[in-house]
Amino acid sequence: MSTKVLFGFHAVTVRLKTAPESVAEVHVDATRRDARMRQFIERAQAAGARLVESDDERLTRLAGSARHQGVVARVTPLAPRHSLDEVLDEVQGPPLVLVLDGVTDPHNLGACLRVADGAGAHAVVAPKDHAVGLNATVAKVASGAAETVPYLMVTNLARSLNEMKERDIRVIGTSDDAERTLYDVDLGGPVALVLGAEGPGLRQLTRKTCDELVRIPMAGAVESLNVSVAAGICLYEARRQRG
Repeated sequence: MSTKVLFGFHAVTVRLKTAPESVAEVHVDATRRDARMRQFIERAQAAGARLVESDDERLTRLAGSARHQGVVARVTPLAPRHSLDEVLDEVQGPPLVLVLDGVTDPHNLGACLRVADGAGAHAVVAPKDHAVGLNATVAKVASGAAETVPYLMVTNLARSLNEMKERDIRVIGTSDDAERTLYDVDLGGPVALVLGAEGPGLRQLTRKTCDELVRIPMAGAVESLNVSVAAGICLYEARRQRG
C-alpha cells in the first residue's frame, strides 16, 4: 500500500490522535530528548506507532524539508474527502465555507486550513486547476488542520458556487475595489466566503458568480493582506456574528 509523509509535531500528533492505525512508522531525531520530544514519544508509543531513531540528514531526506522539527511519519493516505454535497448535508446549523480561488502557495493553503479549523468552517473549497493540493508542506503549516477540515478540490468552481447558492448559501467575494466593507454585510446565515490569491485576486468568472463583493478596510499604507490573514479576518467576523 502506498504511503505519504507527514512531518512536524502538530501534523503527526493530530494523525496519531485521529487515525493511529494509518501511521506506519514515526522517525524521530535520535539526539533530541527535550520535554516536547519526550511527550511526543510517549504519545506515539501509546498510539502503538513504530518508532525509528534517525539522524537529521535522514529526517530531512524523508521530509523533503529541513523544517521537520525532528519528527517525520510515514502514513497511509486516509479515505478521500467527501463531496461538497455530502459535507453540506451533514452540517448542523448555517454552513460556513471558505473558498480559495487561485491560491497555489502551500504555505498559504496550510495557514488557511489552520484558520478555517479555528473558526469552525465546515469546508475549504478550491478549483483543481488553480490551486495547490494537500502535501507535506501544507500539512506541516496547517498544524493538523489538514486532517480535520475537508479540503475539496472541484472541477468547476463557478458551478460549485452556483450549487451552493441553490442551497441558499450566500456567496460573498472579497475585492479591494468593493463599495461595501466586510462589516457592512450579514454573515450570520449560510455563507461562503470567497478569497483570491494576493495580487491577482478573484478571477473574473468567480467575481461574476458571487452574490456580493466586500472589502476589508485598510487603514495603513499597504494595499492588501496575505490571503491567510484575510481569511482569518473574514471567518472570525462570520463567527462573531453567529455569537
